Amino acid sequence: MPLERRYWLLVGVMGIAVSSVLLLSSGPVMSDWRLPFIWLPGVLSEATDIQKTVLIDIRLPRLVLGLMVGAVLAQSGTAMQTLCRNPLADPGLIGISGGAAVFALAVIALGPEFGLQGQLWVSGAAFIGALLTTFVVYHLAGGRSGVHVATLLLAGVAINALAGSILGLLSYYANDDALRLMSFWQMGSLAGADWQQLPLGFLFMGVSCVALFIHRRAINTLLLGERQARYLGVNVGTLKRRIIFFVALGVGGAVALTGMIGFIGLTIPHIARMLVGANVRWLMPVSMLFGAAILVLTDWLAKTLVAPAELPIGIITAAIGAPFFIYLLMKQRRRFYA
Repeated sequence: MPLERRYWLLVGVMGIAVSSVLLLSSGPVMSDWRLPFIWLPGVLSEATDIQKTVLIDIRLPRLVLGLMVGAVLAQSGTAMQTLCRNPLADPGLIGISGGAAVFALAVIALGPEFGLQGQLWVSGAAFIGALLTTFVVYHLAGGRSGVHVATLLLAGVAINALAGSILGLLSYYANDDALRLMSFWQMGSLAGADWQQLPLGFLFMGVSCVALFIHRRAINTLLLGERQARYLGVNVGTLKRRIIFFVALGVGGAVALTGMIGFIGLTIPHIARMLVGANVRWLMPVSMLFGAAILVLTDWLAKTLVAPAELPIGIITAAIGAPFFIYLLMKQRRRFYA
């Protein structure tokens, strides 16, 4: 591995370490840089039960969830952009996030009438919605020769438009309390993280992460085109089906636990591509490290900017990601005219 690529991997690891210390050591309840190190002898020998509870039961699960979701979204964005050979692709492009939102917000708006209340029902509905949407889009885009990428993108656009209309209808019929919950869910947050909800979501996100990482060399051949990938011995049809399935599995688990967090899957792969090139073998791990570090850092900003209140994390990711994406578009336009 070239020295430069090792350097950016190291930067990603250091970014995770710094952002983790910031998130664990500060917050509206208490701030102390020694909190992340209370298990080390002599650092914080007189830690109170409240400090331990805040660290272990509130901030630590939030950190673990942020690291996993950031890595999954960035990795899924890398896989989708390579599959579609489209720099504008992200995990929500084929309607995964839209389908999850429809089912989750349907439970928030209509669930109380059927006795379906609580975060567990919302998370489960979001995950089911993500998988069902992927199933529908896959069958719309499938053919005798496998998944057609152009049809996949068009089907995703149609599904997202339909999801938007259903969300508008749900908002029209929801009461004021449900509307507030629906709005916060769509903006995304890590505030609801706890140890009881993490295992099942981590199972799906973990399977997605490991599977896509194992397939990164085969995914890399898609950069050459599907015909050239077949010449190299890759079963392109099977590979595309696996990418779509594992992306849906990971993004579905992430959206179920955090709501909709935008721009991580879109901009992080671009940043990593500018640093280490388009080779997916290096692009994917760097994207995962940077995605995890940036999402945790963004969550820290969400907790501290308006303390003791908390901003939804999706607002900050959009506020940072949208200008950066506009910059990328302008840079690409200048390159085109040159």
